[in-house]
Amino acid sequence: MTQGQELFGWKRIKGMRAQIGLVGLGVMGSNLALNIAEKGHAVAVFNRTTKRTGAFFENAGDLRERIVPCASLEEFVAQIAPPRPIILMVPAGEAVDQQIAQLRPLLSDGDIVIDAGNANFRDTVRRIAELDDTGLSFIGMGVSGGEDGARHGPSIMVGGTPEGYARIEPVLTSIAARYDDEPCAALVGPGGAGHFVKTVHNGIEYADMQMIAEIYGLLRDAAGMEAGAIGDLFARWNEGRLESYLVEITAEVLRTADPATGRPIVDLIVDSAGQKGTGRWAVIEAQMMGVPATAIEAAVAARVVSSLRSERARAAQAYPDRPARLDAARARAMKDDLEMALLAGKIAAYAQGFAVMDAASREFGWSVPLGTVARIWRAGCIIRSQFLGRIAEAYEGTDEPANLLLAPAFVEMMTRSAPALRRVVALAAETATPAPALSAALAYFDGWRQARGTANLIQGQRDFFGAHGFRRDDVEGEQHGPWAS
Repeated sequence: MTQGQELFGWKRIKGMRAQIGLVGLGVMGSNLALNIAEKGHAVAVFNRTTKRTGAFFENAGDLRERIVPCASLEEFVAQIAPPRPIILMVPAGEAVDQQIAQLRPLLSDGDIVIDAGNANFRDTVRRIAELDDTGLSFIGMGVSGGEDGARHGPSIMVGGTPEGYARIEPVLTSIAARYDDEPCAALVGPGGAGHFVKTVHNGIEYADMQMIAEIYGLLRDAAGMEAGAIGDLFARWNEGRLESYLVEITAEVLRTADPATGRPIVDLIVDSAGQKGTGRWAVIEAQMMGVPATAIEAAVAARVVSSLRSERARAAQAYPDRPARLDAARARAMKDDLEMALLAGKIAAYAQGFAVMDAASREFGWSVPLGTVARIWRAGCIIRSQFLGRIAEAYEGTDEPANLLLAPAFVEMMTRSAPALRRVVALAAETATPAPALSAALAYFDGWRQARGTANLIQGQRDFFGAHGFRRDDVEGEQHGPWAS
């Protein structure tokens, strides 16, 4: 009898060994393990606290017959059929390194360690290098969909070798979300590609959520609408061109009442948003590659501003004057624009995110299939929306666009929706309602489509104070201005 059998009372089916292992039984790990078991795969599980392992096994119901709870790492490794694929669902950073160090002496040639947390892709690249020539493989796997996705079908972005992916593909495609019966799981490139794509996904998610919050702010503060009525509006939008998971849950959040007070629960929630780092990483990597991701940057900055509650309270007292709310006619006109404005802003944010992935793919030699990425985001993930199919078509067509905004379908959509975004951003400024992500999306769109911008003046300034030189339209080679004279 093993430690696990003795502690947890599980009965081993004769000859059965787990097909895959999972370390870390937090919310995401527990739900992913249940998903694996439900799809018919025997899964060994381990958590550093046996109390959590026992509680997980006890609550697994009928799925317990395909779950092997283990009391030690030694038992855990022994219960998995080699070559062993092992998923780590532990906090990103040092905890992953510690877990790998504990597993390494117990593993054999051909075993695969799969980090399914929100890791920085640079850590993934380092870990791959550290395990090189050890006989072990390392895979960085982005998993999106939150708690519900992990349990019932997430979107899965894998970074690794084709050989490594082939060995885990049957499990991953069975547990992934499905869109038109197509699994939302794919190998998106080697090395750190999987975690990089997940990082950009989260950056787009930040921008999407921030823009939705800005629309909510205009309806609440400029138009004076109640939360429930705003929720009804979002629910109606979700039946059309804005159909998406985030718009859907926004309607639910806004229409939910607090059981204790009867008030809209959103009115009782502290207005300070948390973040775990992935949005910030997306911005940093975009800046390092010289790719503008301004809507994502604005969303990250807005979360930082939201955390400055005491400063904001003092500022509100120092600057008490605010414009009056809109009259009924202007409020109605604004509502007519908001749906199209949000669509335009979302398109710009997606365009920026895909441009960042394209740049990283070229810089690191990953050959990320952007059309495939769009396809595996159509279900399971947080930013799933109805126009991801069009994004996939744009990147899988014969004329792949240099930027999503150049794809004919999106040129048409932006031509129709950008005027509304312009009016909404202007109205936000007029009513002193902050709309940093929507404003950044509009500024990006306007700057990106300007054939002749204003950087000629900046180049002149740089040459004046630093002799950095510039190029001219009418003369070849680097030039300097006659500033000294």
